[in-house]
Amino acid sequence: MASLRTERRLAAIMAVDIVGYSRLVEMDEACALAGIRRLLGRVSDRLIAENMGRVVKRMGDGAIVEFGSVVDAVACAVALQKEVTIDQTEVPAERRIVFRIGISLGDVVVEGEDLLGDAVNLAARLQTLADPGGICISDTVRKQLAGKFPAPFEDVGERTLKNMAQPVRVFRWSESLATPLPGMPLPLPEKPSIAVLPFDNLSGRPEETYFSDGITEDIITGLAHFRALFVTARTSSFAFRGKPIDLAEIGRRLGVVYLLEGSVRRAGERVRITAQLVEAATGAHIWAERYDRSLDDIFAVQDDVARMIVSTLIGRIEDAGLKRLDRMPTGSFSAYDCLLRGVAHFRGYANDDNERACEMFERAIALDPHYAVAHAYLGFVRVAMHGYASAPADVVDASRVIGLHSLELDPQDGRCHRLLGMICLYGRDHDAAEHHLRRSIELNPSDADGMMQMGFLLAMRGRPDTLEWVEAGIRHNPFHPAWYNADLGVALYCLGRYAEAAQALKRLPDRWQWSNARLAACYAHLGRLEEARVEAANVLRRNPDFSIAEFLRTSILLERQEDREHLRDGLIKAGLPE
Repeated sequence: MASLRTERRLAAIMAVDIVGYSRLVEMDEACALAGIRRLLGRVSDRLIAENMGRVVKRMGDGAIVEFGSVVDAVACAVALQKEVTIDQTEVPAERRIVFRIGISLGDVVVEGEDLLGDAVNLAARLQTLADPGGICISDTVRKQLAGKFPAPFEDVGERTLKNMAQPVRVFRWSESLATPLPGMPLPLPEKPSIAVLPFDNLSGRPEETYFSDGITEDIITGLAHFRALFVTARTSSFAFRGKPIDLAEIGRRLGVVYLLEGSVRRAGERVRITAQLVEAATGAHIWAERYDRSLDDIFAVQDDVARMIVSTLIGRIEDAGLKRLDRMPTGSFSAYDCLLRGVAHFRGYANDDNERACEMFERAIALDPHYAVAHAYLGFVRVAMHGYASAPADVVDASRVIGLHSLELDPQDGRCHRLLGMICLYGRDHDAAEHHLRRSIELNPSDADGMMQMGFLLAMRGRPDTLEWVEAGIRHNPFHPAWYNADLGVALYCLGRYAEAAQALKRLPDRWQWSNARLAACYAHLGRLEEARVEAANVLRRNPDFSIAEFLRTSILLERQEDREHLRDGLIKAGLPE
């Protein structure tokens, strides 16, 4: 007797789940079910049809959907999450309907209108790993997307999933304050806005890129002194180095009207700097200049470039010229060179980068004992070498003395105030920290790092305006360094926005005890206890002697007791030892 042939086909499967379905129904069954039906009819079904999908089956708290293409499946999922987020904006947080989505690709077994098989099971498992409002896809789906769909997916590594014999590599997408989607334009600010692209190093020696980068950064710092300008931070403008993206697109992504580009050629004791100001949208050249100078005149060149841009953009500004009093740069080019090398090391991630940065700052000071910002960086990096918040009191006190001396040398340098403000914060002197950070921003109103650090400080003080500063920093620096995510996560946690805080913390590329513990607390408050336990285990694997009491004493800068209890409660719920 002939056996019946099993019908199979290749399909992209999307599993959709409603977060906290039981809680929503228990809270107000009629309202929750009506809201879910409305969303499924008005948003979900329409988008599935538009992307040529088929609903295989519905459950009370979700659905399984089949697509013939992974591109269609992912496009539908991203559009669905975005529209649901917009739809639920005005709904109270505790009553919002939020989806998690998982997408897989593989053979499915066809039984009438139903589908069975590993691909269906995998999509359902992936959905459980997604953030509320997020999407998780398998490695197979990610490979099929390459070059066909622009949504950014973060590699979160291999995961062992329930009833799956082999680990699966998982990629995650989520809507994010901190990461604008490629191609998505930022709104233009009301002020004249500019980004300084990294000047090209034309010396013929790649190892001297630090020098052209330093020239670029000093021009950015000079421009940021002017309140009448919106200046994009260094990290974001440098994100486009070496990428074949036209100026109009860079302007769109950074949300600026003007771009400055240029080059640096260093030969012996001479340097040639070219600079040109361009209107991003049209590519029209507004101003260009070339400077051939001795290296001893490097600061005058930077001042000239910044002054010309300001006068070109906004006309005559009272005291618009960058006077040397504003920065008091070193008279020693060698000291300046050491500072640039030190900053480059400080931003690195090699095991000895902090030590090498410290050596460079010490050398800069030996060459010019009056170099204010070199003193400020030296004080800050010494605290960093000893663990920031967990640095011993004598190290912080000594660094504070160095930072105060930098202000004696130059009280008008915003960087000196900013770095000293953070040293004071690590010493638990919140009042002094706030004083210096506010003064830093007064002197340098477009300093995105200063805005982020002010937001972090206000989170430590339990202030409700913390997120305003953090969001302003992100707007000035949309392609920011990873540490911005830590400050964003802390601010959101302090405001009780745990899901968003977890998303921010998970974007940290190399999480350590501090961030793993914070993430565990986020999951615990969300009721996602299995994930909380995983993060707690990560903390204990790195530090078997971890205790909540010691962590709060040595690593946490929260000023108010109620905020410390708020964090302590989350850590206890996550299963960490007291």
